[in-house]
Amino acid sequence: MRFLVSVLAIVLVSCGGDGVHAKEPNISQSGSQAPEIGVVKVARRNLQRTLMVSSELVPFQQIDVYAKESGFVKTLNVDYGTHVRQGQLMAVLEIPELQMQLVEDQADVKDAQSQVDRATNVLHRVQAQQKVADLEYTRLDKVAKSRPGLVAQQEVDDSQGKDLAAEAQVAAAQSALQSAQSEFNRAQARQRRDQALFDYSKIIAPFSGVVTKRYANLGTLLQSGMNSSTQAMPLVQLSEDDLFRLVIPVSESYAPDIHLGDSVNVRVPVLQRDFTGHVARFAVDLEETTRTMHTEVDVPNPERVLMPGMYAEATVTFDRRTNVAAVPPQAVNIDGDQRSVWVVEPSGKVENRKVVLGVETPDYIEAVSGLRNGEMVAVGDRSRLHDGEMVRPKEVQLIQYQGG
Repeated sequence: MRFLVSVLAIVLVSCGGDGVHAKEPNISQSGSQAPEIGVVKVARRNLQRTLMVSSELVPFQQIDVYAKESGFVKTLNVDYGTHVRQGQLMAVLEIPELQMQLVEDQADVKDAQSQVDRATNVLHRVQAQQKVADLEYTRLDKVAKSRPGLVAQQEVDDSQGKDLAAEAQVAAAQSALQSAQSEFNRAQARQRRDQALFDYSKIIAPFSGVVTKRYANLGTLLQSGMNSSTQAMPLVQLSEDDLFRLVIPVSESYAPDIHLGDSVNVRVPVLQRDFTGHVARFAVDLEETTRTMHTEVDVPNPERVLMPGMYAEATVTFDRRTNVAAVPPQAVNIDGDQRSVWVVEPSGKVENRKVVLGVETPDYIEAVSGLRNGEMVAVGDRSRLHDGEMVRPKEVQLIQYQGG
């Protein structure tokens, strides 16, 4: 009997005494039961995009130095590693044929000059004779006209004939002088040409640099590099060593951002040193196979520590932004052309806010508008968030991107 009474009491208590069930509390709105979400704060940062490309250093200029005229190496002033200045004498060739030709040219010039002098003297003589004949004819003609019959007409005609003959001799002498002068000019031209060819026996440095290869020795016969029918051997290989160029293929996505003069940091791992270069030239089209643009960076080498063939890493910097609001890429939602972030208010309520973004880097994205410095944005599992939902924000530390 006592057992039945106890059971009845339990039933009455569970029914509230009046048979109505008690309402359970709404725990979904309790702060202690709100979902936890990782957040980071919007902060002011300096942003920039970078592109790192590995390539090989090559001399700004590198050529094989050939002889213009065939000859034997008489003097050799350079060897492997010799530094030369522009215009410096590197070697002298022995060309006997040209030496003899110059002697002959010099004799021809002297002979032609003698012919010019002789023709000049003849011209002066006949000009003097023509002047006397002209004066004589003028006087006789004047007397014959002023006092007719005093001078026979035959005498006047003879004097006029002598005057005309003298004029013809002057014209012939002038023509002979011009011919002699032309021959003299031709002789001088031949001498200058042969002298210019003989001057090529002196091989000089076309630019300042270092000799990286030597092909010839004393007494070696160097064939003229102008003759394509022979396999001419160069004297040396010359490389410019105070300026290098770094050829880097820039991908299509970065090509529009390349500009002449852009600063480039060049890292040479073997030297553990950084050098500053600049974009000096680039193609205006993309390679069809690689979709990259040929770009060249000039790297000064005043200390001459760089060498051809060294491996280098070029880092090009684009779109520098200073003290701008930035958020990590993990906080950005992408919906077509729209970009938004989940902003967690101080009360814990979340808001899906549209933003305008700017420069993007691997670690941060510039927030041009829509966010304020210090606001918290969600970076955790955002797929389960709803506008106006209460969450428990927990500030987290994101892993930074490492790489070029």
